[in-house]
Amino acid sequence: MNQLIYLKNVVTLKLDEKKCVGCGICLLVCPHAVFRLTNGTAAIVNRDACMECGACSRNCPAEALSVQSGVGCAAAVINSKIGRKKESCCYIEPSKGKANPPECSSDSKRSSCC
Repeated sequence: MNQLIYLKNVVTLKLDEKKCVGCGICLLVCPHAVFRLTNGTAAIVNRDACMECGACSRNCPAEALSVQSGVGCAAAVINSKIGRKKESCCYIEPSKGKANPPECSSDSKRSSCC
């Protein structure tokens, strides 16, 4: 299965494992399955899928998560709508042994190729 990647290797998401209480709220609010509970605490298992919406950090009762808002995919979509930047914020990483995914077309009416 192909995996969505947002701004690969530049995600600002950070988890302080010492502060994490293992409540699992980050798993519930994250729209892209970035987290998993491992040994009673949250772990970042899919960092490049993070679109930096900030839902995890805003809802973490232990303040164990931080993310710099305004630099991720959500910001890219907003900036494209107001004409500041190119519209695409992500690409699809193919599964091993699969053909390359289609490129985003410049004539797309969507704000993102995803």
